[in-house]
Amino acid sequence: MVLISEDGLKPTLMKEIDLSLNAHGLIKVRVFGDDREARIAIYETICEKLGAAPVQHIGKLLVLYRPQKDAAKERSETRGRGMREVTIVKPSPSGTKRPSVTKVMVKGNERVTQGGNIKRAKPRQKSSKKSALGR
Repeated sequence: MVLISEDGLKPTLMKEIDLSLNAHGLIKVRVFGDDREARIAIYETICEKLGAAPVQHIGKLLVLYRPQKDAAKERSETRGRGMREVTIVKPSPSGTKRPSVTKVMVKGNERVTQGGNIKRAKPRQKSSKKSALGR
């Protein structure tokens, strides 16, 4: 929510409304002041300059909508269900030679055990009672 004092619209206030619309899409703006025509002028100015759609004007409360821009979110390679590269270091069987180092691609449902083996996640157990009910 953004509050507009009786001073009216200022460039910093327009910037704040723009940031709120980018973050939320639908915002409420409360205008302090008793002049109805001034509130309507503020409402139209905000909608015109920021490309927002007027939704509702009840008393001193203005509701604005602007669709949010789809930002491409990049996933980090250490998170998620995608494949990741894991380095496995196994000691030599005799203990006197160098350890063996291997790089392996591990799927999202797999994990590396302490011994260096790759295990898949177990399938989720299903309840016979729930399947009988049709859930």
